[in-house]
Amino acid sequence: MISYLKHISITLLVAVILAIGFIYSGIYPIGADNKHNALTFWVLETLRTKSIARAAKDIDVPPLNDPLLLLSGGADYNDMCAGCHLTPGQTENDMTLGLYPSPPNLTLTADQHDHDHGEGSHDDPSVIARQQFWVIKHGIMASGMAAFGPTHDDDRIWAMVAFLQKLPELTPAQYQIITARQ
Repeated sequence: MISYLKHISITLLVAVILAIGFIYSGIYPIGADNKHNALTFWVLETLRTKSIARAAKDIDVPPLNDPLLLLSGGADYNDMCAGCHLTPGQTENDMTLGLYPSPPNLTLTADQHDHDHGEGSHDDPSVIARQQFWVIKHGIMASGMAAFGPTHDDDRIWAMVAFLQKLPELTPAQYQIITARQ
């Protein structure tokens, strides 16, 4: 038994030393113009999806159907989000082409996204709303998604979520009207 534990300990120590050596070697291609291998991409996407779903599960969603929320959230979306997450009629821009992974096109419906928002999210709009609120408030590490919680109160963030609920239905002309600052 002691010999078995000794072999496991040595194997783990060697694995840790090799991992540290790999990290400090700098050989992993970290540029945004390189793509992750399938395993790395799966690990990062799964970690992101499950972490957001867990963190957002107990958030209470307020009523989001107030037209003033739509106007307020639309102006903020246009100023802070459209550069990465696009506007109706856009399929890409310089930012989406230069970021990896590419930010989701929020002008698409949930069914059109290839991102998994967690169990039951396509059936329950409040799941997506909670997760959108959490992501806007806290951001996502090492992804380019900023945390707006330090600069925006919850009401302002919920206004952006309210706008996101309507965004996929908007034409380019409607978008221009709704997002104009008063």
